[in-house]
Amino acid sequence: MKPQEIDHIAIAVRDLDSALELYTKILGGEIEHREFVQSDGIEEVLLRVSDTYIQLLCPTTTTSPVAKYIDKHGEGLHHIGLRVDDCAQALADSLEAGATGIDAKPRPGSRNTLVAFLHPKSTHGVLIELVQPPNSDIASD
Repeated sequence: MKPQEIDHIAIAVRDLDSALELYTKILGGEIEHREFVQSDGIEEVLLRVSDTYIQLLCPTTTTSPVAKYIDKHGEGLHHIGLRVDDCAQALADSLEAGATGIDAKPRPGSRNTLVAFLHPKSTHGVLIELVQPPNSDIASD
């Protein structure tokens, strides 16, 4: 299953409000969504820019994957989210094509999406998130 389009480009930041102010001024986008994702230890903001989003991710715990990423790499590009119709099928197809999954199966993401991540060691250094929108008719196990 091929991705439909880029859902978002995620940027890891230490100070969400400061980053939001800067990106709003630079890109002129509108805040479309803001949410705490407790399971991932982050707060996120989605800034709509044209037909996609810039997702700003800020850790809310020192042990979250985003906090660990910032500690190791600093602030910056974290991952690319690709919109798919069926996250489970897209994950299976990606694994069959040679990618390594971080998630064994899709899990709940922000905005009532289903998501699964592909490990950057198997995708030439890029963390890829497969994102199934909530309005999809496909149900994943």
